[in-house]
Amino acid sequence: MLQVRQDLLGERFRLQRAAFKAQPFPDLGVRKDRLRRLLALTERHETEICAAIDADFGGRSAHETRLAELFVVRAGIRHALAHVGAWMRERRVATTLPFLPGRNRLVPQPLGVVGIVSPWNYPFQLAVAPVTAALAAGNRVLVKPSELTPAFSGLLTRLAGEHFAPDELSVIAGDADTGKAFVSMPFDHLLFTGSTAVGRQVAIAAAANLTPVTLELGGKSPAILDPSCDLDTAVASVAYGKLLNAGQTCIAPDYLLVPKGQAGTVAAKLAIAMARLYPSLRDNPDYTAIISDRHYQRLRAMIVEARDAGAHVTEINPAGEDLGNAGRKLPPTLVSNAGSDLKLMREEIFGPVLPIVEYVTLDDAIAYVNSADRPLALYWFGNDGGNRQRILRETVAGGVTINDCMLHLVQENQPFGGVGASGMGAYHGEWGFRTFSKEKPVFLQSRLSAGSLLRPPYGKTFERLFGLLRRIT
Repeated sequence: MLQVRQDLLGERFRLQRAAFKAQPFPDLGVRKDRLRRLLALTERHETEICAAIDADFGGRSAHETRLAELFVVRAGIRHALAHVGAWMRERRVATTLPFLPGRNRLVPQPLGVVGIVSPWNYPFQLAVAPVTAALAAGNRVLVKPSELTPAFSGLLTRLAGEHFAPDELSVIAGDADTGKAFVSMPFDHLLFTGSTAVGRQVAIAAAANLTPVTLELGGKSPAILDPSCDLDTAVASVAYGKLLNAGQTCIAPDYLLVPKGQAGTVAAKLAIAMARLYPSLRDNPDYTAIISDRHYQRLRAMIVEARDAGAHVTEINPAGEDLGNAGRKLPPTLVSNAGSDLKLMREEIFGPVLPIVEYVTLDDAIAYVNSADRPLALYWFGNDGGNRQRILRETVAGGVTINDCMLHLVQENQPFGGVGASGMGAYHGEWGFRTFSKEKPVFLQSRLSAGSLLRPPYGKTFERLFGLLRRIT
């Protein structure tokens, strides 16, 4: 089976490379047609997409799929349709005085064949959003979805085949070995979304082909409550951001920093806010399950380790349900007084478990954030403008939302991407178009150019003209 997948991968790659060679610069009409077909794929199959993702998770809220995946993707496609004509036009660039009346231009050139490796946590959004950017930029696209979402991967394979020719967009489903073969292909650009550990391996594989990469990774994204914040509003936002998709979100708040002495108060308010969102867990279709037994057991082990080490652990189970056979429904869990050596404090959690850490001064909070790898997201809650500016200037994160959670992700007029261990490169909106384009600089020489006077044989004319150039530059 693996050989069959690799043969299909090679066949589709060659097919797309040949198609791009035959049409290296698709016009606006072609690009809009592809984007409209991608939009049709999104709009016509909503029920099937929700059902497939629900089956893969063993319980995934259809409302969350519609909001966090389908709605976000539709908005991105419509934004691209409205702006791709402007994005793909040549741009004038100023020409410095010595080279006038020559002219500079920037031409956005499609790269060729783009590879996209998408994860399991938001399988539709994180596959189709980068596809949107790659198609808008005029490329051909191959997608490798996660092996942890087989129902959805099979559906996406079928839908891509129904709406696109294989030389435009094609999906290669398969296991981790298929993924390794995929990232080893000589793509013209490769985008990977997933863990930092796997991202490093992807970068190494791509480097063998000098393939440029965009890595959308993760890390421990902090949420910081400033003493000036509205505590009830802040806690409600953190509860929602943490529990969306049961915490299986790359930009979910990973841990919460609160002023000294407030951990107990904040935990109590979080328990109320979380219970309000999910008054029951076991048979509540709004509360998403953990994707697999392996991920579920990993989270359980983190909680047990923290409890055994003396941390204060609070499980939020408003209805007091027995979740032992509840299909990987993990109750929201708050952890206070956890040691820095625990896995919970060292690894990205990626589940509905929230450590609460107290800080004494703003300097302490900033130092705590900066002592770890740079996160994909950072959240700050407060009304003190000075403290807000310090957080923005003295910490480094892929993106920031102030007084809410995750909303920087859905801004099509802003780039989305990580920094350091949380990723490299960016996409969304025009930034996605640029990621999958080569902005080719072009200089147009004028017939009135005096450049020939600077060529050999050198002499008095060269010296006079060169002296003039030195004075005016």
